[in-house]
Amino acid sequence: MALLRIAFLSLIAVLAAWLPALSQPVDGGHARVELVSERALAVPGETVWFGLSFEIDPNWHIYWRNAGDAGIPPEITWRDVGGVAAEQVGGFAWPLPELLPVVPGQIMDYGYSDQVVLPFMVTLPDDAEGPLLFEGVADYLICEDVCIPESADIRLLLSVGGAQIPDQYGSDLIQASLASVPPEFSGDARLSDAGDAWVLSVDSPELSGLQGNARFFPYNHEIKHAADQAASFGPEGLQLRLTPDREGDPLPETIAGVVKVGETAVAISADAGPVLPGTSRAGGFSTQASGAATSLPVLMAFALIGGLILNLMPCVLPVLSIKAMGVVSASASGHEREARAHGLWYAAGVLASFGALAAAVLSVRAATGVAIWGFWLQNPILVTALILIIFLIGLWLLGMFELGTSVQAVGSDLAAKQGSAGAFFTGVLAAVVGAPCTGPFLGAALGAVMLQPSINVVLVLLTMGLGMALPFLALSFLPGLQKMIPKPGAWMETLKQVFAFPMFLTAAWLLSVLGAQAGNRMVAMVVAGAALIAFGIWALKAAGQGAKSILLSILGLAVIVPAFGLITAMSGPQVDVSGAVFSMLWIVALVVAFVGVAQSSANVSAQTARGLAGLAIIAGLVWPLAQARTALTTERPSTAYAAKYETEAWSPERVAELTSEGRAVFVDFTAEWCVTCQANKLQTLQTRPVTEAFAAGNVAFLVADFTNGDKTIALELQKHNRAGVPMYLWYAPGETQPHVLPELLSIDLVTGLVDGAG
Repeated sequence: MALLRIAFLSLIAVLAAWLPALSQPVDGGHARVELVSERALAVPGETVWFGLSFEIDPNWHIYWRNAGDAGIPPEITWRDVGGVAAEQVGGFAWPLPELLPVVPGQIMDYGYSDQVVLPFMVTLPDDAEGPLLFEGVADYLICEDVCIPESADIRLLLSVGGAQIPDQYGSDLIQASLASVPPEFSGDARLSDAGDAWVLSVDSPELSGLQGNARFFPYNHEIKHAADQAASFGPEGLQLRLTPDREGDPLPETIAGVVKVGETAVAISADAGPVLPGTSRAGGFSTQASGAATSLPVLMAFALIGGLILNLMPCVLPVLSIKAMGVVSASASGHEREARAHGLWYAAGVLASFGALAAAVLSVRAATGVAIWGFWLQNPILVTALILIIFLIGLWLLGMFELGTSVQAVGSDLAAKQGSAGAFFTGVLAAVVGAPCTGPFLGAALGAVMLQPSINVVLVLLTMGLGMALPFLALSFLPGLQKMIPKPGAWMETLKQVFAFPMFLTAAWLLSVLGAQAGNRMVAMVVAGAALIAFGIWALKAAGQGAKSILLSILGLAVIVPAFGLITAMSGPQVDVSGAVFSMLWIVALVVAFVGVAQSSANVSAQTARGLAGLAIIAGLVWPLAQARTALTTERPSTAYAAKYETEAWSPERVAELTSEGRAVFVDFTAEWCVTCQANKLQTLQTRPVTEAFAAGNVAFLVADFTNGDKTIALELQKHNRAGVPMYLWYAPGETQPHVLPELLSIDLVTGLVDGAG
């Protein structure tokens, strides 16, 4: 019997080592849920770590033990626990959560995205034997822009025997999760009343000397979760300024939670009492969201100045050339009302666009918790549409087609009909193309307002639009300025055609953006679509006189395709009979069409040519947009940074590694569609003085490429009160907190930083 028992246990051990504990992931809807264990074979009486594993769909999240302002944490309802007493099944050990700002400044949640394992301990009975079945239901609330309660049936069969054999898969998941569970700190903590706020002071060897973003995650709801937490760091620890959940709430006797500084987190429990000495610096508190403290009038003033400067950005100037022609035409009518109407319609187009962009920003912020400016140029469909629209405008400026009234025919008809719609459209186009160029004043203003209430976001963005429209509004309403405009004449047609070429250059710039997003194949498709559009417009113009020649030329060229197919089918090792027959049929059909066109009347030929021209224009517009839609679902290539100095991709982890080595770090947050970023590259970052200074100072040059969008980059921008790129961070040697540099760089500025660090 003893030999049989040994053999039986040995067999269990071998099978347990080869097969993990019986458990399979269950698809709950938006997460794959699985019960895992650190043991494949356990011994009676031991305490075993289990884990509830979640693999969460992109952009969805579940909740921490304290969900924050809204949400419910996960829980397990057991049906069978293998004969284990209920008190021997422990609660979850909660890993450090993420901040989930539902409405920044108003609603804040805490939870997890991507993947998380919630470990818990189970103590097996001393007399446990054979396989033990653990079975139950995991209930959890999972949210994106909507929240859905989901459940998953979980099951695990744990073998029990005379030896311990790990389940490597489950053990790895559980140990990784336990490493992110904040440990209990060794130190002291106090909560003190400071009038309209509470001060949490923590004296802890784990936190002393640390610098970085600090946050307190409470286990309960004593404080406002969405409020800023200003921090002050002292030699013995730190202080955090907390906002009571309700004004006038009495100081609680104890508050418990997790304090996180940078990448370090500890679980604390603070009793009411005086502030601990050595936990604050002389300068007092500094907030990680200083934009919230900036007054709305100041932000609106910055936005107005920044909007004015947008008119000088290279991505806007080509579009404004159209507006300039409209101003000349409207002023030439001699009627102040028409000139003012032209300016007002242009301003309406700009303000309508900025209002729509504000609504889009707020929608994205509500859905993702991140508000970033210029995100629309991360969408290849919109970029493709802008390229084709700008290309069409260039063809119009060249005189390939007219929009109703020619430039020379100025007067009331222009202002009443084409002038108003044209001015409004010009304002829309200028805003959409130019708004992502966050030049001076705009970077700080947009970054500061993005986390403020919705009304503030709308007011600042509309003020930015007003600044952009202001020069042409002034020109439209001040007769003295209008008198300085030259009288219209033949020179206007020539100038109009000259303005076409900056439009084509703008389209070329957007093509480079599209190539970085969706690859060169997508660029080729857009160029082909533009060629079809140009052909269609030309064919429409020429159809009245040379329709038959156009059709015969198209049919003659079309024969090349089946003729090439016929040669290919006949020239292989074996004749492709079906391919040869198909090609011959096409050739015959084209020849018949050729004869038919040659014998058709001029009227029929003209109508046919116009129909084909219209189809070519439609195909040139629709086909690239359809391909761009496909590009959204495929993996897009990352943009290479063509600098002369070696660079590498940015990540918070890489920054931490480099700064811990004592190296200086320069981080470039950039995007292909950001004109200011490209100008800084050419004029500063890729110049010989800067690259040589970086090399001599052993500066690590990291690049955060935001061309296609990235949530980690977006959160980093938001952390430094920036709403978009460019953003430049400088970490001096030995420092873990960066200096945020201006949006416009200079060689002297960058080399001065390197020299000062040496």
